[in-house]
Amino acid sequence: MNKIPEGSLKNPLHFLALGFGSGAAPVAPGTFGTLVAIPVYLLLVQLPFVGYLFSVVLISVVGVYICGRTAEDWGVHDHSAIVWDEIAGFLVTMILAPVSIVSVVLGFAYFRLFDIWKPFPISWLDKKVEGGFGIMIDDLLAGIFAALLLQLTLYLLDLF
Repeated sequence: MNKIPEGSLKNPLHFLALGFGSGAAPVAPGTFGTLVAIPVYLLLVQLPFVGYLFSVVLISVVGVYICGRTAEDWGVHDHSAIVWDEIAGFLVTMILAPVSIVSVVLGFAYFRLFDIWKPFPISWLDKKVEGGFGIMIDDLLAGIFAALLLQLTLYLLDLF
């Protein structure tokens, strides 16, 4: 069960950390958080590339505070309901990807793979880095790994 403290959805910082409430899903909150990232991506990808990058950096930097504050308020290291980091990680995955259903589906699958599997150094960062930065950094790195695999796949499938 993915129990969150009472009233968390009423607190604006907690609501954001919960990925607009998606992290309160009773199962697979990270997957639901990543699903919420898809419409965010589709909105941001309309911006010029520099605007998209700026938005991803801003979402990531703000996420350090949002996630860290929520974890501190709840007295935990990284509650599974905190999924703002999944949103940021998916947005990193989609940097330079062509806008298509194939890209979104592959990007989603690859990001979830690396976020769940946590190969080194993602697993090391997840265990060793504390606070909001610790919550964010492993997902941002998972996003980079997923982005590289996505680019390779699209290239090999001649879809880029």
